[in-house]
Parts: sequence; structure tokens; C-alpha cells
Amino acid sequence: MARIDWLILVAYLASTLVLGLWLARRNRGEDDYFVAGRRLSGWLAGASMAATTFSIDTPLYVAGIVGTRGLAANWEWWGFGLAHVAMAVVFAPLWRRSGVLTDAAFTELRYGGAAAAWLRGIKAFLLALPVNCIGIGYAFLAMRKVVGALGIVSDQPVPAAGGVSDTLLLLIIVAALVLAYTVAGGLWAVVITDFIQLILALLGAAAVAWAAVHAAGGMGPLLEQLEALGRPELLSIVPWRWEDNGFNWIGGAGISVSTFLAYLTVQWWSFRRSDGGGEFIQRMLATRNEQEARLAGWVFLVVNYLVRSWLWVLVALAALVLLPDQADWELSYPTLAVQFLPPVVLGLVVVSLVAAFMSTVSTSVNWGASYLTHDLYQRFLRPNASQRELLLVGQLMSVILLVLGVITALISDSIGTVFRLVIAIGTGPGVVLVLRWFWWRINAAAELAAMLCGFVVGLLTSVVPLLQIADYGQRLMVTTGLTALVWLTVMLLTPPESPDVLERFVQTVRPPGPGWDQWRRRWDVQAAETLSTLLARFLFSSGILFGALLGSGAFLLHQQVIGWMGLIVAAISLLMLRRTGRAVTLV
Repeated sequence: MARIDWLILVAYLASTLVLGLWLARRNRGEDDYFVAGRRLSGWLAGASMAATTFSIDTPLYVAGIVGTRGLAANWEWWGFGLAHVAMAVVFAPLWRRSGVLTDAAFTELRYGGAAAAWLRGIKAFLLALPVNCIGIGYAFLAMRKVVGALGIVSDQPVPAAGGVSDTLLLLIIVAALVLAYTVAGGLWAVVITDFIQLILALLGAAAVAWAAVHAAGGMGPLLEQLEALGRPELLSIVPWRWEDNGFNWIGGAGISVSTFLAYLTVQWWSFRRSDGGGEFIQRMLATRNEQEARLAGWVFLVVNYLVRSWLWVLVALAALVLLPDQADWELSYPTLAVQFLPPVVLGLVVVSLVAAFMSTVSTSVNWGASYLTHDLYQRFLRPNASQRELLLVGQLMSVILLVLGVITALISDSIGTVFRLVIAIGTGPGVVLVLRWFWWRINAAAELAAMLCGFVVGLLTSVVPLLQIADYGQRLMVTTGLTALVWLTVMLLTPPESPDVLERFVQTVRPPGPGWDQWRRRWDVQAAETLSTLLARFLFSSGILFGALLGSGAFLLHQQVIGWMGLIVAAISLLMLRRTGRAVTLV
């Protein structure tokens, strides 16, 4: 990095800190600090959601999986698009109507008694500490890899800092900057800086993609060179091909048949984010109304899948040609930036990576602190705590979470491995999280059993040698199946929630579906939308998303047939979705 690049980076960090401190004046209490006073627009909330997932680790993760397993490996995260569609068109308005502060607090709206209290406390603890700290940790892990690839650090001790390595010292400095504006500004600081960081991150990704493809000679020559490598998985959108001898599964993609089926049929609804996911739910709860919550979901879908997917993929494909001897494909992204970007542009790209990192970490810190403050401290220790006290506790919890995240980053080496571990330990309870909105019989004991069983089984089958299941798809299916057996048994052996608890939920949320018919009739409550309407929206919205995603990528890769097929599916789905909307309006 040249001096001008350093100046750009320092200027960005300083301006972010000033903005966060300036926004701190909006915070008067817990609602302001954790859900921005419920005054966010859908555009701002959706941009914040997209910025949160556009961390410094995600372009490295995509570069790593494409380099080792080819284009089809992206289904590992593309498969979650189905869950995100459901979040946008089905669950966003339901969450906003609930009016809770966190998804852990929702458990005591949906359930009652001691079981609900235990569920809320355990869920808050698991999401705030092990799960959240792993997320913060692999963001810091990616930062560590990037600064090493850029030559900023050499992992050598710094005598002036008491012998601490320069890598750890830099992580501490960056963590302190993130902490300063996050602790002071709360969610307002997070979402406003997220919007700026998202724009920078997208511009940076576009710059690296353009430079990499240009260095490879353009799109046509790049594709020819990739074909010459003799690795059919590199340019195949799906892990199979139709050849002269018939259907041929591509072994080089590293995706077994069971794994691919698990991506599409199990992972997205069995994962703990099946009805939104903590930080996404936080954004939807912070919007002005149900319409803005739904808009936030759509903004996220477009940016996350349609805008940035192929920017990352292009860089990953170009790296295979430009860096043939690369040992760690996750490092190809920053390596290409260093080699092919001139000063100033390189500085802007580095800023974009740092911005992406800061957006994710700041969100995770604020989100995790909301559990520790609202669902543990206030709920179980200080129910009568003042708003000022809760604000101070939230700030203290933010500091603790960030420290634990840095420690996590120092004990891991692979971003992709950590990503898959997070999925494994979160698989199992998703189906209960979906059914609790549509079926009255789901109780707190069933959800608690699903959460704990999924966590334990996922962890054991991922890391314990004698119990480890090597095939990823089989592991997900075993975890989901065992978890289902446990929670169904527990549900049948325990009593349902009381009529008073069910009435409170029905009056507040107005849940759809036949699973609540008897209770809606009993209290004369009209569902906001029918289940058939929601299912139609989900189906057609999924067609729009995946038709556009695969169609645009196929045209980019000069695969015209798949491109036109994707475009036609997206267009028909859009037409049908608009007709569904008009039909609902007429009714």
C-alpha cells in the first residue's frame, strides 16, 4: 500500500468514528439502542442487513470454495436464499407485528410459564456467546488473513507493545475503533454506517472484479483458459453435466448427491435462521411498520444474491488463471487487489474490505449485547432496571463480546471450515421455529429440546472423532432427523400452552393457517393473510430470485441456454407474483 492508500484508510476510520459518536445522542434507552426506536425505513434496514452479511470474510470464503471446488460449491450459501425469501415475504410482517425487542424475548410472547423463561434464557446465552462469538471470530480471522496478504503485518512481536505480535496489535486497534462507535451509537450508528459501508464494499468488489477480468484478457479469454484447465466443476453452475453418455455427476465439485439435496431440501428450513435469524430479525423489528419490514427483506435479497454474488465469483475465477500456484485460495482476493490495482484504487478497495468487516462486527456486537442485556440481565437479574442502567449494561456487554470474538479468531485458520461448523451446530431447530407461527400445539418444551439437541448433535458429529460424519449432507440429515425425533417426543409428552398464552399470541400476531383456526374463531380474530397466499408468494418469489441469479450468471459465463431459461422463469414468476398481489387486494 502506498502512502495515499494509508491516508484514505485513516480518513475513513476517523470519519466512521465521528459519525458513530454523533449518532450517540439519539440513544435515550433500550429501544433506541437496540432497535433504533423502531423508526428505520425498509431501504435502510435492508441495506444494513446486506452490509452485515457482506463481511471481509465473505469474498474470501467465495474465493476459497470456487478455487477448491468450483462454481457449484456456491450452493452451500445460495441454498439459504429459500430461507431468505421466506423471511421477506412470510415472516417479516409477522415479526413486526409481534413488537418484541429480540427473537429470544419472542419466546415469552409465544409460550408461557417456567419452560418459556428457561427457553428464553438458554437461547439468549447460546446465540449471544458461542454462536455470536464464532461469527465475530471468523470475521476477525478474515481480517487477519487480509492484512497478512496485503503485507501490513508480518506476525512478528512489537517490542514497544510488550512483545505482542503486530497481527494481534492491529486486531486490537481495529476492534477498539469498531467498539468506540458501536458502544456509543447503538443500532443507529450501526445501520447508518452500514449503508455507507455497503456502498463502499460494492464499489470495492466491482473494482477488484474488473481489474481481475481485465488482467486475464477479458471474459472470453478467461473462460477459454478456465476450460483448458480440465476442471469441469469450475464453470458448472450445478454439480452435474449432461454429456454424450448421459447424466454425469461432477466429482471435482466436492459435493455429494446427499449434500446437494441437503442444501435444497433440508439446510434452509432446518437451520436456526429458518424464520429470519437474529440480526435480521432485529432489523425487521426496528422498521416503522409491516410494509417496511417486507421491503427490508427484498432489498437484502436483491443486494445479497443478485448484485454481489457474481462480483465475488468473477474474482475467484480470474484467480484460478492469474494465480495458478496459489496455496490458499481464500487469500486470492486480496492478492489480486495488491497485484493489479493502482494506488488510490487499492486504498479504496482496502477501505471497502475494512468497511465490510466493521459492518458485520458492529452488528454482531450490538445484536449479541441485546440478548445479554434484555433477555438475561433485565429479565432475570434486574427487571426494574432503569433505561439508563440498561444502556450502560448494553455498552459493557458490547465490550465483552468483542474481546471474546478476537480470542476466537486467534484459534482458527479456515473461514470455510468455521462457516460449516456454524451451520452444523445451528441445524435442527429450524422446523420448530417455522411451525410455531402456524401450529398452536408447538410448545416451549419442544423448541427448547430442538435447540439443545440440534446444538449437541451438530457439534458431536462435526468435531468428535468417533461420532464425526464426514459427508456434510448426511451430517445435516442425521442432525435434523435426530432432533425431530427428540422434539416431537418431548412435545407429545408435555402439555400444550395455556389458552391465556395462546390468546395473547393470536391477538398480537394474527397468525395465518389452519393450525390456528379454532383459536381465531374462539377470539374472533381475522388472520392478516391466508396461508395459501403466503405459500404462493414464497413460490413465485423464489422463482424470481433463483431465475435472476442463475440467469444473470449464465449469461455472464456465456451459457446462453441456461441464461434464457433463468430469465424466463424470473419473468413468469414476477408476473404471477403481481397477479397474486392484485388478487389479495381485491379480496
